[in-house]
Amino acid sequence: MNSVIARDFMTTRLITLSPRMDVFEAINLLLRNKISGAPVVDQEGKYIGIFSEKCCMSVLVDAAYEQLPTNEVFAFVDSDARTVTPETDLLSIAQLFLSTHYRRLPVLDGDRLVGQVSRRDVIRVAMEKLHAPPSRQRTLLYLSALVERVDAPLE
Repeated sequence: MNSVIARDFMTTRLITLSPRMDVFEAINLLLRNKISGAPVVDQEGKYIGIFSEKCCMSVLVDAAYEQLPTNEVFAFVDSDARTVTPETDLLSIAQLFLSTHYRRLPVLDGDRLVGQVSRRDVIRVAMEKLHAPPSRQRTLLYLSALVERVDAPLE
């Protein structure tokens, strides 16, 4: 599984947000698309951070107390979110998910967003690898062991 890297299974068609987007429009976009968060990128595609359900909660609490400093997404973005590169291996990504609360990891090439991997992506790829058909050599060994058992005298 170490030979599988983020580039092999990352999602590249992402819903992204602009840092100057209205925060309530961003919340509605998350709700409409049934996603728990989205990367925030500038006009050049430079990654800024993640706007997540937790960020939405901050907006709602601030709005309830009428202390909303601005209505732009940028003010609520989690810019400390962990990221990975396209070459980060599957096991390292799985370990990151185990050791953090993140549900998704942006994939960056330098400072540019090129994709995203989710916990579900990691589970799907790992299951595919675990259930991959055995190598030809292993299949032949297995078949020869079966033949030996069939040919063995009954006790």
